[in-house]
Amino acid sequence: MNTRTNYVSNEIITTARLPIGTRNKLLVLSRVKNKTKSDIIIESLEMYYKQEEGDLDSFTLGEPVFGKYGSGESDRAVTYKQRIKKKLSAKMSGEQGSVNRGAGC
Repeated sequence: MNTRTNYVSNEIITTARLPIGTRNKLLVLSRVKNKTKSDIIIESLEMYYKQEEGDLDSFTLGEPVFGKYGSGESDRAVTYKQRIKKKLSAKMSGEQGSVNRGAGC
């Protein structure tokens, strides 16, 4: 009896050599769970992949998007403090101007 519900027509057959003990455990688990060996192996691999993804560092996870949305400015990492100071200065002068105008009313 095949309990598989998510059959996909573009599946590929892969062969793996298993030690006898592992094969026997797979057969027993297949019978107990009433699932095919393929379903058990697929579920096991998906659990393994999720675990491995959790072990990846943030650089490896973000690597595909690094530089994808670049500004075109090659010195942004070097001049960020200057840009922040300039923005804060402009903001402060704008606030002071509005305070001074409000005081004269």
